[in-house]
This record gives sequence, structure tokens and C-alpha cells, in this order.
Amino acid sequence: MRITVIGTGYVGLVTGTCFADSGNDVICLDIDAAKIEMLEAGRLPIYEPGLLELVQRNRREGRLRFTTNYSEAVPPAQLIFIAVGTPQSSNGEADLKYVFQATEKVAASLKGAPSAPNKVLVIKSTVPVGTNRAVADQLAGLGCKTIDVASNPEFLKEGAAVDDFQKPDRVVVGVRRPEVAEVLRELYGPFLRNENPFLVMSPESAEMTKYAANAMLATKISFINEMANLCEKLGADINEVRRGIGHDERIGFKFLFPGPGYGGSCFPKDLRSILAMGKKFAADLHVVRAVDQVNENQKRLLAAKIRKHFQDDLAGKTIAIWGLAFKPRTDDIREAPALTLIDALLQTGVKLRVHDPEALQRVREQYGDKLTYCDRPYGAIEGVDALAIVTEWQEFRHPDFEVMRRLMKAPVIFDGRNLYEPKQMETLGFTYYGIGRGRA
Repeated sequence: MRITVIGTGYVGLVTGTCFADSGNDVICLDIDAAKIEMLEAGRLPIYEPGLLELVQRNRREGRLRFTTNYSEAVPPAQLIFIAVGTPQSSNGEADLKYVFQATEKVAASLKGAPSAPNKVLVIKSTVPVGTNRAVADQLAGLGCKTIDVASNPEFLKEGAAVDDFQKPDRVVVGVRRPEVAEVLRELYGPFLRNENPFLVMSPESAEMTKYAANAMLATKISFINEMANLCEKLGADINEVRRGIGHDERIGFKFLFPGPGYGGSCFPKDLRSILAMGKKFAADLHVVRAVDQVNENQKRLLAAKIRKHFQDDLAGKTIAIWGLAFKPRTDDIREAPALTLIDALLQTGVKLRVHDPEALQRVREQYGDKLTYCDRPYGAIEGVDALAIVTEWQEFRHPDFEVMRRLMKAPVIFDGRNLYEPKQMETLGFTYYGIGRGRA
């Protein structure tokens, strides 16, 4: 099939590349010329494991191209995917201006141009319920009444997006005509050979499915964090509690890891968008509101532990931070808990030495010379009064603790991801604070 994907962020670039890798002719389009130049030069504007190799291979084989030109990319395409950003607006709603701008440019590029028949516009971006209908109305008003509009929400995890796309646990499509569903079923066929479901529903239900999924996952995270905080006060260990409840098949273990709160481009924004939809339609979403509030509180927890340990006497202290991205295997720092910690500690006069395997440059762009940036984890802890671990990169799990004790001015660790065992750390001579491990 001939496919055009509008937007070359995490979703658009992974979507376009994986479709090309299954034999389709794909053009990825973006109005950001710098991004397109980077992609044409064989480099990526994002870090995503496994993606660079796929991009380079499919470019060499002629199945994947990049452009800023709508007139080149849209008319020949049978399927046009919109995968642009939907940032949070000041009132919490998703800002749809990029979706509507892309739709307008699609319509303009089709006027008077030879065009593939049976064209389908597929909304891949996360959008509020009713956006599919609004886009269809917009196209009709611009003279494109024959273009079908489908919804196809993404369920990709940053850091595992390629694998998630190629081996989806389900594909959800929202359509108004069964013929459109069959086109998308054929497209996704190579990725569903293990009989994982292809779910067809109304566009409104598809749009809501994305939000409901993220709200459920965020709820599990905020729940286990709240239980962890209670465990600290009661002297219980959240890791033991987690094992005790996770073996219940109704609960499971996924997303039941206590930590410093969730971040990224999806959960925070999507929950606030759900709350905005609820407010608009007079539906009071008590659970979703509580999940969001618990998470905001949790992101301040590590700073509170550090202040308490040092009895609010932090001026002149030096603290190291391992992990800046909102999760491992990505360089994305949007809404990252590490940034909340950095902001809180900078206000106390602390000197910060920071390390992350992939996100250092993005943090440098935001904080400039306010921080000391370290290429290696051990370099970050030289002479520090404490270490805070915020992101659970694999290389942080088994460090040389004897080397760490020699390098650190004081052997104090605030482990926001419970990577280490408290008893072992005590034996090794560290003052250790985890999340919900029995030390308040």
C-alpha cells in the first residue's frame, strides 16, 4: 500500500518505519525541515532502541522516504495517518490545532491533483472523543466529502515502541464503514499473525479506548505508590506486599512498581484531558482526579526525603542524580520526575551532578550551566553528600558498591526505584532510603 504518515515524533516515525518494513511504500511528512534534514542524513531526532537500523534499512531499499511537501506526499497515498502532537492546553484539554492544520493541508494538497481512489485519513494521534467526527466535518467543508476518516489509537511504550508495534497485543480501529476496517485489517495483517485481536468499533469508542487504557495504567501506578507511602509509616515492605497481591490473577504485577511518580508525554496529559472532557460534560471523575493528584504528590517525595535527612540544611551540599529521562530506554524528559527533583533541590542551594545514558543533552538544553553533567555514573558521585536514583536504567542495578563508597563523601542513597535491598545496603555501610521499604 501507499502510505503517508504526517508527523515524525515517536508515534509517527515508528508507525511509518514499521509499515515500510512490512513492504509498504511509505512517506513520512513533517513541517519541521530540520527534522527531515536529520532523517535524510540517516540520523534520528529521538532515541528509540532498534529504530535507527529499521529506518536506515528501509531507506536503502526505497520503501521509506521523508519530505516536508504535502503535494508530494498526500495525493498518491491510499492511507494518510495523522500522528502529530496534541499538547495540553492551559485548561487541561488536548490542543488539536496541529490535527486540524494537518487536515486542512491534506485537503489543500488534493485540490486539482491526480489522487489515489478510496483514500482514508487515519487519526493516530491521541485525541478527545468527537475529534474523528470534527475532522470528517472539516474535510467535507473543504470539499473532500469522499475521504473516509478512521481512528486508530496507538499503544506504544517509549523504549519498546518498535517491538510494541510489530507485536501488538491488539489493534483498535474506529470506523463508520466496514470496508474501511477491511483495508486496515489487511494493512495490519503481518503484525497479527499470532491471532492477537483486530478490534473494530465506532470512532468514538476507539478514541475513548486510548484514554481509558492510560487512565487504568496510571491508576495502578498511583495506587501502588500510595500503598508504598503507607507501608513506610507502618513498617511494612511494599516489595513484599507487591508480591502478595501480584499473584492474584485479577491484579497481576504489571505497573505495580512503586517509584517517584509517572511522567512522559502520555499519562499526565491524557489524564488531564479526560478530566477536561468530564468537566465539559458534567461527569465528575473522582478516581481519575485522585490518580493525578497522587502522582503530583509522589513526584515531590524524593525531595522531601532528602530535606528530612539533611534536616533542611542543604545549602552547599552536593547531590548526584542517576536517571533523568522519565523512563529507561528513552531520552524523553517530558514531565519527568527527575526534573521535579532538580527544581526542588536547586531552590535549596544544592549543587547537582547528574547522569543519564541518553537524556543528558535534553536536560542541558533546559538547565544550561545550573547543573554539572557527567558522562559516566561513577563520575557523577565523586565527592557527593548523597545519591538520588530516579530512573531505573539497567546499568544502575548492579554497581560496584565498594567503589561507590570510596567515591562518595557520604554513603547516602535515596533509591526512587527500589533497585537495591535495604539490608544489603546497611551491611555495606550505606544509609539507604527506598520507596515503601519501612524507613519513613
